Amino acid sequence: MDKTSFRQHISSQFNAELEDVRQRVMAMGGLVEQQIVDATIALMDLDAGMAEQVNLNDFKINQLEVSIDEECSRILARRQPTASDLRLVYAVIKTITDLERIGDEAGKIARMAKDLASQERIHENMREVQHLSRQVSQMVRDALDAFARMDTDAALNVARQDRDVDREYEALLRQCITFMMEDPRTIGRVMDIIWCVRALERIGDHAKNISEYVVYFVKGKDIRHLSLEAAEKEITQG
Repeated sequence: MDKTSFRQHISSQFNAELEDVRQRVMAMGGLVEQQIVDATIALMDLDAGMAEQVNLNDFKINQLEVSIDEECSRILARRQPTASDLRLVYAVIKTITDLERIGDEAGKIARMAKDLASQERIHENMREVQHLSRQVSQMVRDALDAFARMDTDAALNVARQDRDVDREYEALLRQCITFMMEDPRTIGRVMDIIWCVRALERIGDHAKNISEYVVYFVKGKDIRHLSLEAAEKEITQG
């Protein structure tokens, strides 16, 4: 968020509290991004050690969510913010919830990687899974950048990326189903890959949610559950 938006506050301490919360959200986002990368490496390399590290690091993300949520509660109680300040605190609380859930999805991928590491190595669909992972990682990065700058145009671009992720997810599911039909012996292994692909698609959904909170803070408009075209119209009219 542009620090110039803090100038309206008479209390410099209030400014500092808001900036501290913003910085902690970005730090949490950085950890979550790394979790996605590490979980994907564990999956691609079938590295059980890396997968275990992802699950251990999930504790740090959970702790950050709790501490940021507590700080937001203190701000609400002490400062009783209104208007854009209240929307900011609301956006932060919602954002850290989605970040924590992204961390959970990365943990699911890591657990599937550990399971696959104990089985026969398979190569089908793995390159496509890696590409999907890169797409959703970029979505998370872009959503956090939109949050940092409170940029509605960047936020809308994240929503556009979500359409591409959904299409690739559906194509991967079809490939996996075809592969299982051709060789039923691989059903167990391919199902693990399907769960990983599903987790990646959900990460994209959470990144989109974060972008919607940016729009809510800047425009005061709730675009959740609206189509992309309707959201664009709402922002343009605002």
